[in-house]
Amino acid sequence: QVQLVESGGGLVQAGGSLRLSCAASGRTFSSYAMGWFRQAPGKEREFVAAISWSGGSTNYADSVKGRFTISRDNAKNTVYLQMNSPKPEDTAVYHCAVISPGLWGWDHKEYDYWGQGTQVTVSS
Repeated sequence: QVQLVESGGGLVQAGGSLRLSCAASGRTFSSYAMGWFRQAPGKEREFVAAISWSGGSTNYADSVKGRFTISRDNAKNTVYLQMNSPKPEDTAVYHCAVISPGLWGWDHKEYDYWGQGTQVTVSS
């Protein structure tokens, strides 16, 4: 079993910054790619960012490219999402997830463990 616990969400003004954290346990964390997804009320879950097991490869949704940065610290079993210059449309519940073994992608169906999510609200 894998447990993922997100933290760092809250209320932030547009143009500010926020850092989300996701602490993982129960699986060899450093062996798997990780991702961040988000879901706003009435909308489908959407991909935000992904990072490879080593941190050497990353991928971002076009909507956050240049503003958000995903990183990981395998010694701490933690993945981060640095949100700079957030916009009101970034308001959502943010979830971290572990991808299935051997995969690298950004379809939520490829991720087999999920955290409970942390709410991010961006005010204008």
